[in-house]
Amino acid sequence: MRAQTLFLSTIVAFSRLAATRVVEQKVLIAPGSQHAIQTAGAEIQDISASSVLGQFSHGACGAGTGFVALGDSYSAGIGTGVEGEEGDCRQGIHAHPQLIAADCGPTAFQFLSCTGAATTNVMVGGEESQLDRFNSSLPADFGLLSLGGNDLGFFEVMNACVFRFYNFYSGTCETALAHSRALLESDEFENRLWVVITEILDKVRWEKKPWFSITVTGYARFFNEVTDGCDEMSFGIWWGGPKLTKALRSQMNTLVIAVNAKIRKTVDIINSKFTKDKVIFVDYDAAFDGHRFCELNVTEPAYNRTETWFFLVGGPDNARNDTQPPPEKRADVETLSPTSPLVDPLSCLGPAQQSGDWGMLALCYMAMAKHHDPTLRPARGDLVALNSMWYVPTYYGKTFHPRSLGQEAIRDGIYKTWQKLEG
Repeated sequence: MRAQTLFLSTIVAFSRLAATRVVEQKVLIAPGSQHAIQTAGAEIQDISASSVLGQFSHGACGAGTGFVALGDSYSAGIGTGVEGEEGDCRQGIHAHPQLIAADCGPTAFQFLSCTGAATTNVMVGGEESQLDRFNSSLPADFGLLSLGGNDLGFFEVMNACVFRFYNFYSGTCETALAHSRALLESDEFENRLWVVITEILDKVRWEKKPWFSITVTGYARFFNEVTDGCDEMSFGIWWGGPKLTKALRSQMNTLVIAVNAKIRKTVDIINSKFTKDKVIFVDYDAAFDGHRFCELNVTEPAYNRTETWFFLVGGPDNARNDTQPPPEKRADVETLSPTSPLVDPLSCLGPAQQSGDWGMLALCYMAMAKHHDPTLRPARGDLVALNSMWYVPTYYGKTFHPRSLGQEAIRDGIYKTWQKLEG
């Protein structure tokens, strides 16, 4: 009974008998630097990765309704393709909010998720606040939210333990993991996430929209931690990088589990303040089983393994239905000017740290490392362009983010959770 008030109507199953469907005339409204997507009479391919779920739409989604997507790069869909120029938020066309919008056909879809965003970038009054840009006068019947990785030091751990973009100056893996654990054990992130969620509810005037709910997604573990074959393999950027030992893989997976538990705890605390739950937590981690790094009989780094649902540095996407652009049209393989401030070793770090963008941080650290030691040799030749120029930030920043099939799995996990609540 409690869950039923979160939706306008039951979740409806869409037919999977046809490969395509015609969508009624809608306008998906994306504010700021984003464009409005006209879908009059357009055909949208059924790109569901699940043969069991089918397609489900949120009960509040349809003509005259809308939703908002907020949060970080997991919600922005970095690396999953762009139409035209890539914006600063590195939003991808196969991000799970985009896929849900294509399924639902809402009148208004506000896609505010941004790569590098932490809780302070979503809060009202924060720097580049997403909630300040959220137009509550447009229809908004539910929200999607992904937050936590940037608050809790994911990039610091990736850099120190796996890639070592800044070579020896990246710090120790033990220190990075300890710092992340300390952030998790404190109440700071929990309190900020509580503020973000309550501010979203206040922004939409939840008391006048009893059906409004916020769906909060967690993260997926990156590794199969029990296989033996990965122990001598490395994702390191420079020659002689750290090995993917079972101990390291286990520690990093444990970190992800702890982050999900912290998010779930915050959701439970918020729901305890209401008569009926307002927030839904979606844990899609199990869907990634068999699709992580270091799976059985896989030699890493396996850049072209379609069944790995995470990106590696410079690796291609795995979008289905021939929706992946050819290499010459991939925005992430463009090169930077040698004079770009993004790779100026004397001045790039401050702006990169302020942005929180993994790609900008990786680029700056690599430029600084090379400045300190010009003899450094990349582990792979294609980590830089043939003319020794650096690629654009997305080439590096998309690493350990979901590829298109991973984004589909997140979407399906959301639908499955909604369906269970209605059942």
